[in-house]
Order: sequence, then C-alpha cells, then structure tokens
Amino acid sequence: MTRIALIHALVHSLVPINEALARDWPQASRMNLMDDSLSVDLAAGGGLDAAMHERFQRLAQYAVECGSNAILFTCSAFGPCIEAVARKHAPLPVLKPNEAMIADAAATGLRVGLVATFGPTLDSMRPEFPAGVELDCVLAEGALAALNEDDTQRHDDLIVQAAMELAGRGCGVIALAQFSMARARSQVAAQTGLPVMTTVDSAVAALKRRLGVASS
Repeated sequence: MTRIALIHALVHSLVPINEALARDWPQASRMNLMDDSLSVDLAAGGGLDAAMHERFQRLAQYAVECGSNAILFTCSAFGPCIEAVARKHAPLPVLKPNEAMIADAAATGLRVGLVATFGPTLDSMRPEFPAGVELDCVLAEGALAALNEDDTQRHDDLIVQAAMELAGRGCGVIALAQFSMARARSQVAAQTGLPVMTTVDSAVAALKRRLGVASS
C-alpha cells in the first residue's frame, strides 16, 4: 500500500488534508507527523536558519525510514527547508504544500488573489509564483487567532472578507494559501463568484500524478 507522510507545523492543517485524502484517495495509507513548535519558533522571529533546516531534515528522514512513498509538508511558510529535503531525497516525491496550487493558479492566466492567515506564509509564497503571474495578496488579519479560539465562523468570515477585497481589485481566481483555510472554500466561492483553489485539493491531485495513480 502507498504510504503518504504528512508533516504538519500547524495543528489546523491535520484535519483538512486527511479528509481530502480519505475522500479522493482512500487507498493511500496516511502517516501524520506533528511539530507545532516549528510555526511558533518561526513566528517568534527564529527564521529559516541552519537549525530550522536540520529539524526539517530529521522529520523527513524519520518519514523515509518508516517506509513512506512520498512526503507532503502542510505548512506554507517553510519553502527553502522543504526544497532542501526534496533535493536530499530525490527522486522520492517531496511536495511543498503550496507548489501544486501555485502551478494550477498560474495555469489559469488570470490575476491571482492570494489569501493567507499566517503572515510568514505570504512572505514565503510570493517569490514562488512564476514570473509574469499577476499576484495580489491579502492577510486575513485575526483569522488564525479566531481558529485557535475555535471560532470557525469568524475565521471563515475574515477569509471571505479578504477574498472579496481581492475580487474587487480585479482578481480572477482566489487561492487560499494554507491547508487550514480549505474549510472556507465553498463560502468564498459563493460570495465572490470566482473559482477558488486550495492547497489541499491541488496537493492531493499532484501526489497522485507523481505516484502514477489515476484520478477518480
């Protein structure tokens, strides 16, 4: 059986990706590794230094030693660390959480409205979009704090508010930057009338392609 290692830096990422895999790829076995101190340390200003890179290498090595056929990192603010893991373990598929969605959004040819709830995610993701893509970014201030307090309705409302701002500025597609935001997809689509992409759905589809699994 195919085993997918899911490595999380935010507890809120765990449920959305497991639900998506259970729905779209139930045959895959899932292995969840959680280290929520990664996001805490990054937000505190630790940066993506050598120590942070080493932590990612150790998490990935453990996943490989447990027989994983692919690794998906689920927090969008650690791009360079994940890229280093991918280089070390090639040709094993190692995916950043956002890379598949970025490719899907860029392929539309539309002005992309990117919404995040974690500030460092925007800093990390902006340079990952291909040159020539029109990109407009908004941080949904307070949404992550609301989610941490289990106020899911306020979390979703703040994301919708940010997406509406982007729609009003001429964006043709909305991209939700974090796995924890996937829960707001239908509400954003309904309120903006625009196509909405999530890192969750794009990542699952990309994993299946990389491992030669036909989409259902």
